[in-house]
Amino acid sequence: MGMSASRSESRVVQFGSRIVASRDRLYAFLVILPSIILLAIFVYGFIGQTFWWSLTDWSGLEAHAEKNYIGLDNYKMLFSDFGGFRFRQELVNTFFFTLFFLTGCLVVGFLLAVALDQNVKGEGLFRTIFLFPFALSFAVTGTTWRWLLNPKGGVNVLPEVFGLKAWHYKWLNDRSAYTFNWHELPPLVVIAAIVILLFVLIRYIRRRKYLAAIYASIPITLVLMWMLSDWLTWDINHKEHGLFDWQNVPQYVSAIFLVGFLIYVIHLLRGGRRRTALLVGIPMVLFLGWYATGGPGGFPNVAYDEPYGFNLALIGVLVPAVWQLSGYTMAIYLAGIRGIPEELREAARVDGCTEWQVYTRIILPMLRPITLSAAIVLGHISLKIFDLIFAMVGTDYLPVSVPGVQVYVTMFRSNKFAVGSAIAMMLLIMVASVIIPYLATSLQSEHEV
Repeated sequence: MGMSASRSESRVVQFGSRIVASRDRLYAFLVILPSIILLAIFVYGFIGQTFWWSLTDWSGLEAHAEKNYIGLDNYKMLFSDFGGFRFRQELVNTFFFTLFFLTGCLVVGFLLAVALDQNVKGEGLFRTIFLFPFALSFAVTGTTWRWLLNPKGGVNVLPEVFGLKAWHYKWLNDRSAYTFNWHELPPLVVIAAIVILLFVLIRYIRRRKYLAAIYASIPITLVLMWMLSDWLTWDINHKEHGLFDWQNVPQYVSAIFLVGFLIYVIHLLRGGRRRTALLVGIPMVLFLGWYATGGPGGFPNVAYDEPYGFNLALIGVLVPAVWQLSGYTMAIYLAGIRGIPEELREAARVDGCTEWQVYTRIILPMLRPITLSAAIVLGHISLKIFDLIFAMVGTDYLPVSVPGVQVYVTMFRSNKFAVGSAIAMMLLIMVASVIIPYLATSLQSEHEV
């Protein structure tokens, strides 16, 4: 009797605890329900509406303008027709801006953090000075630096203060572009690049970071195919390009995605994660059906050559951008450095490490998570940059224009709302391609811990 009574009491206690837990979950859900509704309407609802507009031919400001469904014609125009040349040039500008912007902010920010870590006098004052630009808006920064980079004033006349001749650099007015023929690289440099790319991919696989490996394998595979097929068949005498056809890139990318998804699903099944494998397998099956019916072949091709390159005028935009955001990277790097135990540095010095080796061999490797987080934040800022360029050069200067500017020009200057919505969706995909893999790998690492 005593044992049965105790079992009944334990069951009652368990049942009561379940009721309390269910009630707490209900209260928590009701608390966040307004935020979920607002998020669904004003974020995802408007994203869905913008996507629908991108599938129509909506143009004009009429009160009852027709929005006829035209499918993916707006997207095809951006990547194939002459009308999308500006958008394609802006993608090239975004690539170079992001590359140099991230490199400049991370390097300058780390060097400033190292300098402040030397216990200099007036550290608080210097830290405030370095961080002050981050408190400004891009509009204020652009207006100020537009005056500083005036060819007949600002920075160019600074040498006259020291009795020297003024500079004549054009800064934002330089329309010349730097073109580079990578075939002129020595063979050893090409081989070294291939080895480095393979090393990165193998490292992800050995660490069982399959999601990151799938994400990284796309650019790695494309670069490898480009190097091997184009470089090995390059005719230096007649200067003819090799066998690699950029028009087939959508087929290559689709095939890599498909193989990557299959490998990832197999990995999930082997690990016993059937529910996750099912969720991943549903879009994979749809993607497989689309690929089997010749979906990648439906992408548009550009049937004529277009000149692309790094416009030197972009330097005039990179300088103020790095000036403003390097203080942010300095702050987070300095916090990370101060979080490393001093005993660890002293032990390294006792073992014979120089200050350079302490920072490069100990501190910098320990700051990798901070570097990744800073790169993600800076990356999504660079992809959606608008106000800095708008304040410095306006909207019609193609050498430094980016997709964010093109959205404004297309929708509110040309009244082509459908085409502008298509550009906005492409901008969303670009930003999501940076944020989502980072969040997925972060959640995966937390789950493993």
